[in-house]
Amino acid sequence: MQLSSKAEERRVIFASSLGTVFEWYDFYLYATLAPFFAALFFPKGNDTAALLSAFAIYAAGFLVRPFGAIVFGRIGDLVGRKYTFLWTIVVMGFSTFAVGLIPTFQTIGWGGPILLLSLRLLQGLALGGEYGGAITYVAEHAPQNRRGYDTSWIQTTAALGFFLALLVIGMCRFSGVLGAKDFAVWGWRIPFLVSLILLVFSVYIRLRLNESPVFQRMKAEGRGSKAPLRDSFLAYPNNKYVLLALFGATAGQGVVWYTAQFYAPYFLTITLKVDDQTAYGLIGLSLLIATPFFVVFGGLSDRIGRLRIILFGCFIAAATYFWLFALLLHYANPALEAYRDKTPITVSAKDCAFHVFVTPLTRYSDCDRAKDFLTRQGLSFKSVALPTGATDNVNIRIGDTELKGWNEKKTAELLRAGGYPQGPADSSRINKPMTVLILVIMMIYVTLVYGPIAAFLVELFPTRIRYTSMSLPYHIGNGWFGGMLPLLATAMAAASGDIYYGLWYPIVVAVMTCIVGLLFLHDNKERDIESDWQ
Repeated sequence: MQLSSKAEERRVIFASSLGTVFEWYDFYLYATLAPFFAALFFPKGNDTAALLSAFAIYAAGFLVRPFGAIVFGRIGDLVGRKYTFLWTIVVMGFSTFAVGLIPTFQTIGWGGPILLLSLRLLQGLALGGEYGGAITYVAEHAPQNRRGYDTSWIQTTAALGFFLALLVIGMCRFSGVLGAKDFAVWGWRIPFLVSLILLVFSVYIRLRLNESPVFQRMKAEGRGSKAPLRDSFLAYPNNKYVLLALFGATAGQGVVWYTAQFYAPYFLTITLKVDDQTAYGLIGLSLLIATPFFVVFGGLSDRIGRLRIILFGCFIAAATYFWLFALLLHYANPALEAYRDKTPITVSAKDCAFHVFVTPLTRYSDCDRAKDFLTRQGLSFKSVALPTGATDNVNIRIGDTELKGWNEKKTAELLRAGGYPQGPADSSRINKPMTVLILVIMMIYVTLVYGPIAAFLVELFPTRIRYTSMSLPYHIGNGWFGGMLPLLATAMAAASGDIYYGLWYPIVVAVMTCIVGLLFLHDNKERDIESDWQ
């Protein structure tokens, strides 16, 4: 199947990609700004708990994405690709704009986080329908020998949307118009409100698109599915391929994506104390350098196949994450590294808990507060049992000095006395070229797994149920396995006392994907996607 002209092929790619860029911008604003507004929407007293609460709401948007895939995927297979992902952007744009209007916890109490959660769920539903529609639409316009290349442009949109979010936030945060205090109190709302302008532009662009020719021919020939959900998830062998697509491709792709796009930036700013302006600059530069490789690997997959590129990306990421994050500490905050190396820390405590989802009923022990404080300082520590007969709930040994009982002020004084570097990382000591190189390497891993994944999923399922079938494993892999990563990795690091411990989560998932993909999946890059092979 060929398009009428190269010009139309380019127009389809551009129009679909640009609208999707804006949708990813909307979705990523929350993740990027969460450290700024987390404390505004939750009770005061524990900064890490507030951040984990914000991450929990952030994760909720990912958890609901598969349901959006089911709802909008069914509509897309029954009604059409174009109008389905037109509506997804309307829902996304409205819910993002409304986040900028929510009153804080101080104003309406728990009503604030409830509204925040509700809008985040709408975002997740919308994104669940967006991605499958966009890549299906582009793939069904693309020539067979350029399917990987054409769909890889859609893959750049997530990185470009993230970059656009960083750019708008940076303009608000560092332009000099708003001070740091004003931005933290109310200025963070501006990027959310700006999304209304992007929404109007995106709707205009998508209204000008025509329906997919593959879908139109399928409908004209009466080959459409009357029950896409049943045919996708209850009929063999399609249900088998849905599961294999999840565990053998998208789960590993999801954790590799979110490790580089979100966990690495959080690690840089929260754990390593790199100031926001420097961190945004380094992350933005790495995104610009790495983004063209989505297209490079998408095009390469047209020649050598999709699956081997995806699985290689998962394998090399799992093999090198610990090393790369240790190098981030070495080059981004050498003073913190030096202090950690010379100062062993031990926490002896009882009543310790592993907090992931924080609720109004959650209570924090002295152990939880102590581990929270040390983790926020970017410090690893060894957890040991409290000695028999100890009268305090927590004993902290820093170097050769032991502090009995939990007292944040005394703990901070003890750290300073031992030479702990206070405040943000010294910008003059940050090796910026090496830090950017490390971030670029992690982003290259993302382009390996993400560049070819769209074409791989499109080719795995027939036209009549493609939108529904491919959307669900994609959004479970990214929304559940990937979207939970910042929350779980942060909680794992705090509970274990090892700032690198959270990396075990993406590593295990990526290895699982390599094994399942190698054993049970194969490439279909030569397949005619108009044929009904199942």
